[in-house]
Amino acid sequence: MNDLVDKINDLLNKCSKAQKRTIFDELRKEFKIHTIEETLNISAEIILEALSKGGEKGLTLRMLRGVIAEAAFAIEVLSNNANLRDITPRGDFPYDYLVSDAKIDIKFQVKLQRSIDNKPMLANDAKRSFPKDMFVVETQKTRAGQDSSGQGTRSYKFGEFDILAVSLQPSSNNWASFMYTVSDWLVPDETDKAKIFKFQPVPKVANQDWTDDVNTAIKWLKSKKKKTIKH
Repeated sequence: MNDLVDKINDLLNKCSKAQKRTIFDELRKEFKIHTIEETLNISAEIILEALSKGGEKGLTLRMLRGVIAEAAFAIEVLSNNANLRDITPRGDFPYDYLVSDAKIDIKFQVKLQRSIDNKPMLANDAKRSFPKDMFVVETQKTRAGQDSSGQGTRSYKFGEFDILAVSLQPSSNNWASFMYTVSDWLVPDETDKAKIFKFQPVPKVANQDWTDDVNTAIKWLKSKKKKTIKH
C-alpha cells in the first residue's frame, strides 16, 4: 500500500499544475471536503461560490467572518489553554462561550473588529470623542427586537457576559489575534447606563484596560475591580 502511494506521489510530482487539477477534479467526485456537503447535498465549491456572490461588502460574508472569529476563539484560544474548559450549553444566550477554569465559570462574548471598505475602522469614526489612534468594535446583537415594555433588545446589558473578546484579524490578518477586557469596564450607553454602548474603542496594543492574554483577562475579572475603560 505504501509503495503504491509513493509511486503515485512520484507521478504527481512530475505532473503539471493543469494535470494535477484534472486528477483533483476526478478525486472530488468521490471524496467530500466537509460533512456539510452531505448535509446540504451540494458541493463545497458551490457553497463557496454562493458566499463569494455577496462580495466583500455583502452581509453574508460579514456574518461569515463573525462566525469564523467565534470558531477561531475556540480553536486558537480555548484549545491552547489546558486550564480552560468549554462547557457552553446548547441554546440561544447573550454570550458565545461558557468556559470553566476549575474555579469559576466565565461567559465570553466574541466580536470581530469593525471594518469599513476592507480597512480597520478607527474609534473616532464611530464616535468623535473616541481616540483616533484606537480601533473599534460593535457590540450589538445581530438581531433587533423589543421586550415586553417596547424597549429595544439589540444592545447588550451589563452582566449578560463577563469578558469581551475582540478578534483583531482585520488589522493583524491573524485569526489567533484577540484583545480582551472585562465587560463591566465597557463604556455604558449614555441613554441607559444599564446597557453597553454599541461601539467600544479597542487599543492597537495591550494596555491597562485591554489585554491580548486571555488568562490576564480572567485574572482581571476575578479581581472584581470596578472602572470604565478610558475613552
